[in-house]
This record gives sequence, C-alpha cells and structure tokens, in this order.
Amino acid sequence: MSFVPAWAAHAVWYQILPERFANGDPHNDPTVESLKGGRLGGREGDEWHLSRWTADWYAMQPWEVANGQDKWMNLHDRRYGGDIAGIIERLPYLKALGINALYLNPVFDAPSHHKYDGASLHHIDPHFGPDPAGDRALMASEDPGDPDSWAWTAADLLMLKLIDEAHAAGMRIIFDGVFNHVGVSHWAFQDVVKNQQASRFADWFTVHQWRDDAAGKPFIYEAWRGYDTLPELRKEGNHLAPGPREYIYAATRRWMAPRGNTRQGIDGWRLDVAPWVPHGFWKDWRALVKSINPEAYLVAENIRDVAFNVPYLAGDEFDAVMNYNFAFACDEFFFRDTTRIAASRFDALLRELREAYPACVAPVMQNLFGSHDTARLASHPVNRDRLDFRAFDETYHPRDSRAPLFDTRRPNAHERRLHLLFALFQMTYLGAPVIFYGDEAGVWGANDPCCRKPMLWPELVYDDEAMGPDGTPRAEPQPVAFDAGLHAAYQRLIALRHALPALRTGGVETLLCDDTRQVLVHLRGNGADAALVAINRSDEVQEVSIPFAAPAGWADRLNGNAPIESTSGTTRLRLAPLWGAVLAALP
Repeated sequence: MSFVPAWAAHAVWYQILPERFANGDPHNDPTVESLKGGRLGGREGDEWHLSRWTADWYAMQPWEVANGQDKWMNLHDRRYGGDIAGIIERLPYLKALGINALYLNPVFDAPSHHKYDGASLHHIDPHFGPDPAGDRALMASEDPGDPDSWAWTAADLLMLKLIDEAHAAGMRIIFDGVFNHVGVSHWAFQDVVKNQQASRFADWFTVHQWRDDAAGKPFIYEAWRGYDTLPELRKEGNHLAPGPREYIYAATRRWMAPRGNTRQGIDGWRLDVAPWVPHGFWKDWRALVKSINPEAYLVAENIRDVAFNVPYLAGDEFDAVMNYNFAFACDEFFFRDTTRIAASRFDALLRELREAYPACVAPVMQNLFGSHDTARLASHPVNRDRLDFRAFDETYHPRDSRAPLFDTRRPNAHERRLHLLFALFQMTYLGAPVIFYGDEAGVWGANDPCCRKPMLWPELVYDDEAMGPDGTPRAEPQPVAFDAGLHAAYQRLIALRHALPALRTGGVETLLCDDTRQVLVHLRGNGADAALVAINRSDEVQEVSIPFAAPAGWADRLNGNAPIESTSGTTRLRLAPLWGAVLAALP
C-alpha cells in the first residue's frame, strides 16, 4: 500500500535559499536599522551595508574590516537582498531548466540570512516582500498568540502570488518548517524574556533558571545544541507542549489553506532537525497535514543511518527523508581517488537504501548531494579524498568553518566532468533528484557559510575570486561566471528524465558491476517503457558486454540517439571516460 503522494516520484527539486537566489526588488533590501539585534558580530554603532551581488566572496568590504569582527561573523552577517520578487522573476528560468518542484529554505520572519532562527511562523519575512515598514506596523497591531488576529502582510500576499505562479507553471512548492526551536527574537520568547514566570508563554520553553537580578542569577533555558540564539520549544512526554503545538497547527493551516483555499496553499513541508522533535508530534501533525491536503509531501531532515530512519518512514510520519545516505554513497564512488569504493560496494549501498523502507518510499526520496549545510557539489571533486561526507557532524557541523581546510578554487575541466557524471547518475536513478540553487550554474564553495554565495546569473559580470579564505591574495585569481555548458548539460539530463517514465518510477535491476573497469549498469523498469543506464567512473574508454538483449528500436538516448549493438542476448557498449549511456526506445 502506498502512503506517499504520487506526484513526488516525478519531481525534480530545486532548493532555494531565498536571500541568495535573486534580488527582484531593491526597495525592500535590509538596512543597518532593520537588522538591529539580528547580527552575529554586529555591535551598536557599527557601519553596515548591503553586499554587492557580484563581489569577490572572500574580499572583505571596508566596513567589514573597520568593524573589527571575525571574518566568519562578517560572512554570516552579509545580506544580498534576495527576495520573493526575485523568485517570481526567475520562474521562467526554472521552468526552462525542467524544474517542477521548489523547496524553499525558511521564508518566515527571522533576523538571519538563513532564517532558521524564526521570529514567527505565521508571517513571511518583511524583507522578502514589497513593504517592510508597513508589514512591521501591521504585525505590531496583532496579538500573535491569537490566530484570529493575524493579518495578511504585503510579504504574505506576495508569497501567495509566488505559490499561484509556481502552480500555474506546473511546479509544486514546499516550505521549510522549523518546529524544534525558534530564535531569540521570536515573539513568545521575547515575552518570556521580559515577563519571566509571569509570561503567558512561560510553559512554551524549558527553563532551567529564571532570572533573579537580586541574587545574581541569569535566565538559563534549553537551547538547540547549546546555541543560546536558538531556544528550544518545550517537549511534554512524546509531544510538544500544548502552547507551541497549537501555534504550529495554526500556522500549518494558514499556509496549506490560505483563507480556506487549499489550491492557493503550499504542497508540503521539509522539516528541519526532525529527530529532535518527538514522534508523537510528527504522527499527529501528519494527520493534520493530510486532512488538509491528502497529496501533501512531507520530507524530514534526518542525517542519520538507514536503521535510524526506519520508524520515520513507516507511513504515519513522513513520506521521505532528505536522502543524505544516497549522497554519502555517491561521494564515496564519484568523488574519491585512493579511498574510492568499488562499483559493487556502491551498488550494495544503493540496494540497501532501496530495500530498507516500504516500497513506495524509494521513488519519492529526495536524492540530494549538496545543501545549505554542506560544501558545494562542485567543490567535492576538487577536494577528492579530503572530505568524509558520511562523518557529517565532524565534516559539516563544527562550530567553525571548514573553508581553511578546503581547496576553494574554481573546478577544472576534469572536476567538472566528475560533477556531470554524478548529475547523470542522479537524474537516471530511483528517487527524486534535488538541485541546490546554482549547482547547474557552476557555483562552487566550502561549507556554511561559503556554500551560500549569491546565485550566478548569465547576464551579470562577477569579480574574480582574488582572495582566499585565509585572507591572503590567491596566486591565480579565479574567474567567476555562469557556466553555460554545465547548465545546458543539466537541462538535457532533466529533459531525459522527464521523457523516460522508467527513470522516475521503474524499479532497479543490476545487470553489471565491473569493479576493474569501474562500470555499473542498471535496468530501470521493464517492458516497453524500460531503460538501461550505464555509468563509467573510470578515466578511460570502456567496452563492456551486458547480459541484456536490447529490444529492436532502442538507441542511446543520452548520446544523440546513437544506434546500439545487441545480439544473442548481449548488448555491447563503448562508454566514454567519466560518462555513460541511457538506452531506451526511440520516441
């Protein structure tokens, strides 16, 4: 029995960090005044300016040098002005690329560039909309604890327009839900800070010590992973406490059925740090979501092993997880040299993922590689054998940037070829592929915050990256520009996925694992709609014989519909280095 929405198997996801995707409305850009209290390294009286979209990433601006703060604080404190208008403006670009599903990193009101420190779940950040000052005034007139008082701000309404236009373009759209914690600027937490035990929201948080100025006792509360900027919502047994639970339910209804209209609502949610939230909450929340829209898609951020994910994917919590285990295996096969796993080992890891959960899950898993939490896909082939993606916390969740340990240069032609080989596999394998904004345009970078550079657009002229992460000039400045060749290749691979149903919904049968030649061949689906996918990880041409009789009328759909040789139950292929073939019936 299937418990997942059917459309999710056909999705090609595009993840957008709104602040860094496109600035469609310069009039709503943040100011030093509007960011008060929201900067990691900012001090009262510090100079601050919006960062230039096309500037050298590691080059410190004069005001950044003058404020005396650590470089990494400055990188986190930058704003580039990305907004909802920018996403709407670029929908034709996404449509032409072949994207049919959007995942937006948090869009709700929050002071940071990433917005995982929410000040609200019921309002879009005013700087993403057309009238920040007007929205702030409207929000101040509400009782945020009373959903009946919630207004629709200009930013909220522009988001509804984006949802409408995305739907009209044939795209689904999901929001990032952060239900484990909030930011210190959240309205309920601010009331607790002010009123302490007397606050009507005092039971929303786990307080270890109330403030007692006379006794010299500070206010101490539970914070996510010890980050005091992220107070955790209180858990009660196997659930969230009633106050935050009902607030989340109300916000869920607001965005899934604005003014009671599910057609204008979002199509699902990506849930941040899902393991920190009790199972009881997820079960009840899923029931609420599916009662509003049975076709809603729910995907959890679980960066754990396969066994850990099992209870989350039993049909009563999530439809899928962000498939980091897919990324780990792909890293070990595509982006390693001396530590590369064999094709047979890669195939075994993939089989484990396919068979670990109910059969309906694998086709809708979000098969990602990079994200806002990792180094860029383009930088993994540059740093072969230097990263252990599977050791995620050590590699990508330390409290300091890993950039000084990276080679942060522009990828060369060989490394771009490895990038493309992964993209070929991602677009032809079981599960819904995810592109992190800019992967198709050539954006490279180390981990957070360096994976969050502004999007590369073909019409913009970018400064060379002349500075390195250590603050010294590079020996060779690195040219920065939209990679038209990479983009065209992504466009072609996505079109092939859309054209061949077997690549989206067909099963996976391994036909060949050649560890010596580093070749892996899968049959996707069966019957008239089947397709055969061959991947050559080696740097040499490989000629292989596959125990499969290609039906008459089949050709290599990846490589210009080239004819194939198939006789006596065997198909022979000549695979280009770091490339492959996709055999299927001609249209």
